[in-house]
Amino acid sequence: MKIVKNSVVTARYKLTDAQDNLIEEGQEPMVYLHGGYDNIFPKIEEALEGKEAGYATTLQLNPEDAFGDYDANLVKVEPRSRFPSPLEVGMQFEGMPEDSDESDDTDEPTDEAHIFTVTDIADDKVVLDGNHPLAGIALRFSLTVENVREASDEEIAHGHVHGAHGHHHDDEDEDDDAGATGDEYRSYPIH
Repeated sequence: MKIVKNSVVTARYKLTDAQDNLIEEGQEPMVYLHGGYDNIFPKIEEALEGKEAGYATTLQLNPEDAFGDYDANLVKVEPRSRFPSPLEVGMQFEGMPEDSDESDDTDEPTDEAHIFTVTDIADDKVVLDGNHPLAGIALRFSLTVENVREASDEEIAHGHVHGAHGHHHDDEDEDDDAGATGDEYRSYPIH
């Protein structure tokens, strides 16, 4: 079966930077719903459109086609008192309040939920970085399509794959309160 809109694609992948340094090699294959559901980068969907199981390719994605350019405006310094204890570098928080005090604690949805990673802790200040860890990096995806099947009506209605490896929730142990927006920030190629 060819990869077309509303097909479920299972692919093994390896992710390296442009210098071929390994970033991630998926123990489990990625599984996604094909057809513009934002479950995978558009450039990868374009490359796999019309292909079949057994197809293998390596794609280079520039930052704008992957996790975006590094945005210095997404680095924030916050008072230590706003964070729970214990606090460690590498911890992640979702949607820290903006700089202006007026917007504190309003639950209005922003255009994009940011996950902020603690990058430094000094005395009474905490440095947070809202950039994806791979922002600003050109990436190379080596993909091998293992399986293509038709999506179920339910998967199409929900816009994502259901079942064994569709969401990777099992290895999402850093931040239990990521909530519904955790999917957008899951492991690499899903964003």
